[in-house]
Amino acid sequence: MRLIAVGLMLVLAGCGIGSGDPPEAAPSPTVAASDGARIAKRESIDQRTDELTITSPALGRDGSVWVLKPEGWTEGSTGWPVLYLLHGCCVSRGDAWLASGEAERITAKSKAVVIVPEAGTMGWYANWVKGPAWETFHMTEVRDLVEPLYGVGDKRAIAGLSMGGHGAMGYAARYPGVFQAAASFSGVLDIRSNPSGFSDFLRGEGTEPDEIWGPYPADEANWKAHNPTDLIAGLKGLRLYISSGDGDPGPLDSGGSKDEGEASILTENKNFAAAAKKAGIEVTTDFYGDGTHRWPYWSRSLERALPVLLG
Repeated sequence: MRLIAVGLMLVLAGCGIGSGDPPEAAPSPTVAASDGARIAKRESIDQRTDELTITSPALGRDGSVWVLKPEGWTEGSTGWPVLYLLHGCCVSRGDAWLASGEAERITAKSKAVVIVPEAGTMGWYANWVKGPAWETFHMTEVRDLVEPLYGVGDKRAIAGLSMGGHGAMGYAARYPGVFQAAASFSGVLDIRSNPSGFSDFLRGEGTEPDEIWGPYPADEANWKAHNPTDLIAGLKGLRLYISSGDGDPGPLDSGGSKDEGEASILTENKNFAAAAKKAGIEVTTDFYGDGTHRWPYWSRSLERALPVLLG
């Protein structure tokens, strides 16, 4: 493989991932990823947003990636920090952070390239037992192709909501040295806390969990290898942020009833925080009480997490 934590914020001036000297001239972009993936199409959506289509051996089809360019970015510049934003499950749009999450507005003042890759409706940021290989798509193909094209340097942060929070913490833990910060908003951070209930949820959404990580508990080792709470040691030294509501309708809801899914996710987040505390790892937690599993809370959490993510 290629190569949590306000208390670990960098103290040297200019070391945050969102700061530094003006970019310099960039080398020519990579023509192909290490596994043969290629950029088939690059389209400008607006002045700041590009959409890329990648011909992906890992997926066995084309995959989409959206990129938000920071103010001052120019073609051929380099040394830019990057923020990866990962979407949640059960959505038809891989650009949900742009379409529903206000990512363009929230990151407008940041000095980082923002990369928003698709992950399928239920990809779970994993290489499935018999494919597709979402982890390879994100951590090899997207990085090999998109990072040099947009002049990304060595300062990286990653964040996601729900399924994407699971992916953000998992990638950060499994790829030591790649990311300096990670954040999860209503993230699925402990899939082994209730494996039967989680499996029932996946099947209810038309996905067989055995096809992702193998059957549980026979393939428990693979589940553990993709469970952020079990991977906590791999997050040591990173700036970490997690947030979750308790499922009761809150200030950003218009009425409604208890969201049991968000309540369950809060339990998982508390398990993750407890594991971090036991390991001596600091995590910024925002367990904000009333709130459901909805975009207004995730957008607010991204806004609150940016100082941790971008240093």
